[in-house]
Amino acid sequence: MPRLDLNPAAMARELLDFGQRAAGGVRTLRQLGALRPGVTPRQAVWRRDQVTLYRYTTAHTAPGQPLLIVYALVNRPDMADLEDGRSLIQGLVQRGFDVYLLDWGYPGPLDRELGLDDYINGYLDGAVDHLRSSLARAALPLLGICQGGTFSLCYAALQPRKVESLVTTVTPVDFHTGGDTLAHLVRHVDVDALIAGRAVVSGDCLNALFLSLKPYQLLQQKYLRMLEHFDDPRATAMFLRMEQWIFDSPNLTARACREFACDLYQANRLARGELEIGGQPVRLDAIRVPVLNIYARADHLVPPASSRALRELIGSADYTEHELAGGHIGVYVTAGAPVAAVVAEWMQTRSAG
Repeated sequence: MPRLDLNPAAMARELLDFGQRAAGGVRTLRQLGALRPGVTPRQAVWRRDQVTLYRYTTAHTAPGQPLLIVYALVNRPDMADLEDGRSLIQGLVQRGFDVYLLDWGYPGPLDRELGLDDYINGYLDGAVDHLRSSLARAALPLLGICQGGTFSLCYAALQPRKVESLVTTVTPVDFHTGGDTLAHLVRHVDVDALIAGRAVVSGDCLNALFLSLKPYQLLQQKYLRMLEHFDDPRATAMFLRMEQWIFDSPNLTARACREFACDLYQANRLARGELEIGGQPVRLDAIRVPVLNIYARADHLVPPASSRALRELIGSADYTEHELAGGHIGVYVTAGAPVAAVVAEWMQTRSAG
């Protein structure tokens, strides 16, 4: 058995260093106070039930081409505007876009029957029609994030005349690709038993599932790393904003949960061309507008293969893929807003053409 060599002097120095960082961290927390997500000014321009459409503006930038962001149901969209210099929305506004975002809100027990038809053909279509009317445009560019990207694909297939162009980011398309741990787990879940007697599926329950995919990195390692920078106000503020976003998880209506889990994750109906929403077939080959598909190289929730499957299914002759370094969330909160830069360059090229 190897002999454990403990150096008392080295241990004392390490403990002293840890104590100093911890003390500095306490001072940092007192200085930071309450942290609120969102750095870009916004105003509500349309509401229906618990769903709100926001417009993001700055006093220094004249709005240009409109762009509607469609987020996922299972997390808050705060991640897209987390902090100064690490914000997709801020990056787009600074590059001259007139940015709108559809906030799904927090569904409650009375919303249990809301399904994909309500979210896509109801709320999303209502927001698009409002903007088409107020902006006097026949069609709008859409940018979908994760599940919101899947919704945007479905919407573009169902309402092709209302979509001018489409950007999908870290978007699942083929739910049966290899290495998709989340999809593999969901395929073995008895969804009917999960939602039995429930109006909504707890956001905390869904969040626990996502965290379990990388338990050491997402439940232990990140806190150890946080302690290393506990006395750094900027790093600590970033960490706390991320924690606030992670654990502010809206509930998911029982019907939407069942439809998304069973029709997409388990039966893979979108990729198979068998999905129906509101009694209408969702065919990806009906999408003929320009499409930019951005995926993350180290994405553990949506593997690149799941997103890249879109190439073989889309009907558009103008299809572009772009890989970004980083993970599912990291590509959005990296300094410099790399997603915004890619989107802006692609859309400006289309406008020039």
